[in-house]
Amino acid sequence: MGQMPAKTASALVVAVADVGGLADTNEKQLAWMQQSGFSEKKISAHKMKARIGRWIFAPGWFGILGMLKWALFRVVNLFKTMGTPPTSRQSIFKWATKNTSLACENLMIAAEALELNTCPMEGFDGRRLGRFLGLSPKHHEIVMVIAIGKRSARHIEEPQWRRPLEATVTVL
Repeated sequence: MGQMPAKTASALVVAVADVGGLADTNEKQLAWMQQSGFSEKKISAHKMKARIGRWIFAPGWFGILGMLKWALFRVVNLFKTMGTPPTSRQSIFKWATKNTSLACENLMIAAEALELNTCPMEGFDGRRLGRFLGLSPKHHEIVMVIAIGKRSARHIEEPQWRRPLEATVTVL
């Protein structure tokens, strides 16, 4: 969409939240645990967590199961304080997007440590880019595109306004 970082970067990284790969990720983690010599007790515990996770993360037909789980967790929270896992398709995508954003932050910090410059961008046509990359609209959400490269010696840093820290952060 004409952003200068996209035009001039050495590489563009497309960060994708993938909610369709949860079962595959569990299977690969289990295989890794078996190859790495984890005890049968830990492997069994992982299998149990994976079964529970599949049930918790499945929104069900038309999201009905997700609504029922949401109501169940709300009732349980009346008696015991606990986190509410994502139960609807929207909350699962929100969870995946947050995790993908944290991974992007780590990538950008690592790139900067290697003296590369980065620029996260949200101004892109997600539908067209997703189609170009062969992504599934049902399972994938493009979170951001990150331009990575060496800044040109001719680059002039434009001044940027930022909200004051005290307007954004509250220290308790």
